[in-house]
Amino acid sequence: MDAIELLLTRQSTPRLTTPAPDAEQLKIILDAAIRVPDHGALTPWEFIIATDKGLERLADIFVAAAKANDADEDFVNKAKGMPMRAPMVITVVAKTQAHTKVPLLEQQIAAGCATMAMQQAAFALGLGAVWRTGDFAFDANVNQALGLTPEDQIVGFLYLGSPAVIAPKKSQKDGSQYARYL
Repeated sequence: MDAIELLLTRQSTPRLTTPAPDAEQLKIILDAAIRVPDHGALTPWEFIIATDKGLERLADIFVAAAKANDADEDFVNKAKGMPMRAPMVITVVAKTQAHTKVPLLEQQIAAGCATMAMQQAAFALGLGAVWRTGDFAFDANVNQALGLTPEDQIVGFLYLGSPAVIAPKKSQKDGSQYARYL
């Protein structure tokens, strides 16, 4: 698949199954992530990879956070199953730092770009991926359980695996309808 085809046909793959990316594929995915624009070479990201027992641990973290926030039983049960939607989940964290020339937002955007690059790489490798956020991306309890600081920001949970079904191709949109000239 060439780069233009990848950019114009990429779409989320919400129904994922085994196998997860193997070691070689994961290396490519992670290497793609760190090639994104990074003003000041700050590498403002961390990738927390969960598979197997790690998915169970992430589920426990989600359940504990839901309970700490007085969620109802239905949501607590839903939280327990969230990480099990794929054989691998990468929590992408913006690890920002004060810098005179690189604002925090720019560092968070770089971490977001890393997430997109990982999703694109997975797609190019024939894998499926979906980038999710939700309340747990902004939950202090989740941050603490993952060993993050209050300044760290989860920018997404990247679910990776093999597509469970072939998703129908989305219709092509015209990007020019969102553009204007100055």
